Amino acid sequence: MLLQHIIKHLLDNLALQGFNPVVHFELEGVFELSPWQKQLDYSGINRRLKKLDIDGELKTEYWKNQWEYVSLFNGQSPLKEAQNLDKAMQLLPQLMRQYGAANVLMQPVAWGADNGRYLSGSGAIFSLDTRSVHIPNAIQLNVSVENDKGENLFAQQGLGEWVQYHLLKNSYHNCILFLPEEDAFKRLSLRKDYGLDAELSSPVVLSGGHQGSIALYKEKGKHNQAMGQEPLFFAADNSVLSYTTDWQKTARVEHRIGATSQAYNPYLNVIFALLNVLEGISSWKTGQLAPNVLDKALPRSIDDTDHGDTLVLGALSLFKNDNWLVNKVDLYCQNMFYADATNLGKRIRDMVLAPYQGSNIALGS
Repeated sequence: MLLQHIIKHLLDNLALQGFNPVVHFELEGVFELSPWQKQLDYSGINRRLKKLDIDGELKTEYWKNQWEYVSLFNGQSPLKEAQNLDKAMQLLPQLMRQYGAANVLMQPVAWGADNGRYLSGSGAIFSLDTRSVHIPNAIQLNVSVENDKGENLFAQQGLGEWVQYHLLKNSYHNCILFLPEEDAFKRLSLRKDYGLDAELSSPVVLSGGHQGSIALYKEKGKHNQAMGQEPLFFAADNSVLSYTTDWQKTARVEHRIGATSQAYNPYLNVIFALLNVLEGISSWKTGQLAPNVLDKALPRSIDDTDHGDTLVLGALSLFKNDNWLVNKVDLYCQNMFYADATNLGKRIRDMVLAPYQGSNIALGS
């Protein structure tokens, strides 16, 4: 409950300033069909999600047996969105088994889960290569900010760029929040290690722009397509004759580095996003433009690695040795009304580190 109280307090802080953050999650996974099933009953699963008051739906993804949970735009708060994903991660495996799946995998890499790959340079023609393909599964967090009139402020110059900047700046030392197990780091190297450049667009470094791992989408999307397109006129055969474009409504930052994992905590990641929104708003109010951030390689492991005379810190040590999250939780929650609101930043850090006690990390003093 502590994490939910912190989210509510951060949202109250933003509301007092006239800002309404919007957060949406996307979650990928893999399933195996039962022998008597020809396909997964997505419609049945989505009816159950609606009855369970989960603002999201399941749909097919790129690979044959890959699925994606996508949150719906029902006006839910970031707190409700975290609750949605938390419930979905707990309930989807059993729901999918009730509607045709024999097994459901919710992990960063589904090893050998398919064997179809595209010809190099093609997005439509499959090669004769039948080696097993290792499917990466992501958890993506999308964020935007509205004013008290419901207008998307990322459509203006500055705020979206500042939120992207702070997410880029702070995701390196805090990557354990969204890359919480070792396979999450192996996922980052699949393209290079297994020759999957034609199939995968998985991020391998922290990068910005509108195509990076932390992407700001305004007029253009990931594939340089026009954003915010909606059908306007249809032909007799139901094909679309023309579109309207309202990119201002869909402008957002997509945090596309997170890996699917049972250890992923939606509440911690919403707190991380909201802290960066607060920092972005503070920087935006100065009237200055956000500086460019150079691409930066992510850690290669959760644990530290010893290269002879050089110790390369892993994600756990980077997180433990950095005080940004601790300081920002304490700063923005100093007036939080809660039964025990002391040392919140340290308690959050201890909560993150607790599952990894005994791991090979440089604990320091």
